[in-house]
Amino acid sequence: MCTDFPTVFLPWEKGHLRTFSTMANFCVQLSGFLLGFLGWLGIIIATATNDWVHICHHGMSVCKMMDDYRAIGPWANCVLRAGNSHCQSLTQIFDLPVYIQTTRALMIIASILGLPAAGILLMSMPCINLGNDLQSSKNRRAILGGVLLLLVGLCGLVSTIWYPYAAFYDQEFTYFGFSLYTGWVGTVFCLLGGAILACSSDSSPPSSRPYQENNRFNYSKQGGGQMPAPSTTNHAKSAHV
Repeated sequence: MCTDFPTVFLPWEKGHLRTFSTMANFCVQLSGFLLGFLGWLGIIIATATNDWVHICHHGMSVCKMMDDYRAIGPWANCVLRAGNSHCQSLTQIFDLPVYIQTTRALMIIASILGLPAAGILLMSMPCINLGNDLQSSKNRRAILGGVLLLLVGLCGLVSTIWYPYAAFYDQEFTYFGFSLYTGWVGTVFCLLGGAILACSSDSSPPSSRPYQENNRFNYSKQGGGQMPAPSTTNHAKSAHV
């Protein structure tokens, strides 16, 4: 008499689709995190430096040949002459124009918001588990981190557009500096990374099981799609000899 042994039922269709969706979601989240992190670094570099706008009254090519031009930023005005730079810090806060004060505030806010955004996004990665972490919790953290990155990008966008626009009307000849280009690149990266992360949440219904148990194999008897029913035999009784 042949006995039907339980066999492993591999979910070739649903299981593979779920695995592919998980891997694709991980790649999208990783790309958004890297873009946002690089953008945040660009925002910090732009905030800490003063090479935002170059001012030259003879044309930039002539001034570079003469090595004589000015570089202004939110924190100081520098005069570059004969390979030497002399900077004067802008310490009179209340006497500064509105666009300089606004640029300082927004860039500082953007630099500070990037730190919790990076921490939240690290905790939302599928490769990092915090105890019995749920997939729905990871999705919420990814969306929150993406929103914070969007705020960082918006702060950088307003600062890096308003400052050169206002400086252009204050001076006759202005040219963009390295810090401003860095701020633009960082702003674009933060906006792209934040948009990707805010839209990369898994669309599957939230599960009440921990994240580690999402991809378990299902076992069934041959010809059936459910778990074998528990035996009703009373094992406490002993067999008669």
